[in-house]
Amino acid sequence: MKITIFGVGLIGGSLALCFKDKPNIRVVGHSNNPKSVQKYVDRKVVDEATTSIEEAALDADFIFLCVPVGLLEEYLLKLSKLPLKSDCIITDVGSTKESITSCAKSISLKNGYFIGGHPMAGSERSGVDAATSYLFENAFYVLTPDPEIPEHIYKRLEDLLAYTKSQIIKVDASTHDDIVGAISHLPHIIAVSLVNQVAKYNDQNDLYERLAAGGFKDLTRIASGDPVIWRDILLNNKKILLHLLEDWQLEISKFIELLKSDDGQGVEDQFKFASDFRSKLPERRKGVMTSLFDVYVDIKDHPGVIGHITSELGNRKISLKNIEIIESRAEVPGILRLSFRSENDLENAVELLKELSYSVHF
Repeated sequence: MKITIFGVGLIGGSLALCFKDKPNIRVVGHSNNPKSVQKYVDRKVVDEATTSIEEAALDADFIFLCVPVGLLEEYLLKLSKLPLKSDCIITDVGSTKESITSCAKSISLKNGYFIGGHPMAGSERSGVDAATSYLFENAFYVLTPDPEIPEHIYKRLEDLLAYTKSQIIKVDASTHDDIVGAISHLPHIIAVSLVNQVAKYNDQNDLYERLAAGGFKDLTRIASGDPVIWRDILLNNKKILLHLLEDWQLEISKFIELLKSDDGQGVEDQFKFASDFRSKLPERRKGVMTSLFDVYVDIKDHPGVIGHITSELGNRKISLKNIEIIESRAEVPGILRLSFRSENDLENAVELLKELSYSVHF
C-alpha cells in the first residue's frame, strides 16, 4: 500500500509516523523544496520523498493533503488532472471543510474519491521536527464524506486511520465548519483582539506588559498562532465567522448593559451560566485547540529544590515539556508550573510528586 503525504510538517509528519513501518505500507512525502525532501528522509519520517507531484501521486492508494488551507484547492485541482490509481482516496487535514468538499464535487477526479478530514490535535511547536506518532492519540479525527461516497470507500479510510489511535467522528462539512468556527476560530479572533487592545494601552504605560504575565498570558496563548495560516483559515470560513462575530457582539453588549445598570444579579447569572456549561466539558481530552497538561507545585525557597524535582522526574522517565517559576520569595512558598506532553506523563508526575510529599494542584 502506498500512502502519499503532501506537506510533511507537524500534522503530515505525524500521520507519516503513524503509518510508517506498518506491514505492507510505504509512505512517500512531497515538497516543492529539495532540502525539505531530503530532511524528511534523513529524519526517517517517510520511506521516500520527491519534489514531483506526478511521481508522488502515481499508484498511491491514499493521498493526504497536509498543505495550508489556502493551497488545498490548488493541489486538488492538480491531482484531478492526473491518472490516479483506481479507487485512490484523497483526504485533507484542513480546519475548514465545506469549501474543499464543494471543490471536490465540482471537479472530476480520475478514478479517485475525496473525503474531507480534520484531525483535532496540535502542538505549540510546528514543522516536521515536532512530528510524533502520538499526536492524534485519544484526539477526535473528523471525517466529512459526501453522501455519494460509497460506504466501502469511507470504511477503507476509517480503517487506515485506526493507526492514529484517534476517535473518528463523521459529520457533514457544513456542521463541522459551524462547530469549529465557534470553538476554535472565534476564540482565536477574540484572543488576538484582546492582546491587541492591551498592547495599545501598553504604549502609554508599560506596566500593562509587566503585569500581564501568568493568567493573561495563559488566557491569550492562542493569539500566538501563525499569522499566514490563520489568515487563510478565517477568510475560508468567513461567512460563518461573520455570523459568530455578530453573536459575540450581542454577548458583549449584554455585559455593557448589565454594568451600566449596576445589575449585579445579572452579572452573577452570566458567570453561573458559563460555569455550569464549562463544568460539563470533558476534562483534559485532546481537542481542536492544543491542550496544556499542567500541574502546579508548591515549593519552598530552598537551594536545589527545582533541581530535585526535575531529577526525580528524569529518573522516572517522565518527559517534562516546560517549567516556570510563578512566584518564589524568601520565607514565602513559591509556585512551580510543570507542563507535560501527554496526560499519561502528567498523571505519573502527580503520583511521583505526591510520593515525594509535595503539594500539587491543577
